[in-house]
Amino acid sequence: MIELHEVTKKYGAKTAVDRLNLRIERGELFAFLGPNGAGKTTTIKLMCGLLFPTSGAVRVGGFDMVTDGDKARQLLSYVPDQPYLYEKLTGREFFQFIADMYGMEKAHSRRRIDEMIEQFSLADFVDDLSERYSHGMRQRTVFAAALLHEPSVLIVDEPTVGLDPRSVRMLKDLLRRQAKGGTTVFLSTHSLDVVEELADRIGIVEHGRLISCGTLSTLRNQAALDGTLEDVFLKLTEDAARESKATLGNA
Repeated sequence: MIELHEVTKKYGAKTAVDRLNLRIERGELFAFLGPNGAGKTTTIKLMCGLLFPTSGAVRVGGFDMVTDGDKARQLLSYVPDQPYLYEKLTGREFFQFIADMYGMEKAHSRRRIDEMIEQFSLADFVDDLSERYSHGMRQRTVFAAALLHEPSVLIVDEPTVGLDPRSVRMLKDLLRRQAKGGTTVFLSTHSLDVVEELADRIGIVEHGRLISCGTLSTLRNQAALDGTLEDVFLKLTEDAARESKATLGNA
């Protein structure tokens, strides 16, 4: 469902993403990890069509994000790290706005809105202006909106920030259900315990390069370390950083 082929993104002289190759299948829950500044957010924006690559190709559902971006974006939903709502709209009005943006038929959109309100337990506040919502209420509303048009690909950036343990559990159950139902889930997060529990495969980036990709077992083998994901992540990123410094020192 998601393909990145030799994708590079440069900002002037700075390379944010460096020849990234990645393929994520339908129904896979893929976790994308890396230190701050490693290129995770840039990669996500490339997959969503918010940025275009300097070179290489990004495809979603077989559609190239540059040449067939409208078709590609119809297949996906993106939940950013900061849940954004139009504060002078109620939750219900926001859902209808999203449905109209995706060209959903009116009767179908009303039915899906009612389903989302029930699934995410929004009835107590969905008709209030969203400017009154707490962070948790905003997060639930944004996730409901993201799933409204039944996307084939769900891209999620740091979804657990500011959530209480009960909300985190609900989020993990939601992501599991989506992947089990055939949705491709791309999850970027620093919450390594969530990744260790949920992910089918894990990709790790450092300085814009994909330094490891596979199951947790594969990553442990690469790191020569039988530890937690946190242990493995730190070992692989530290090794990659040392290698990068050595390369620059010899240049």
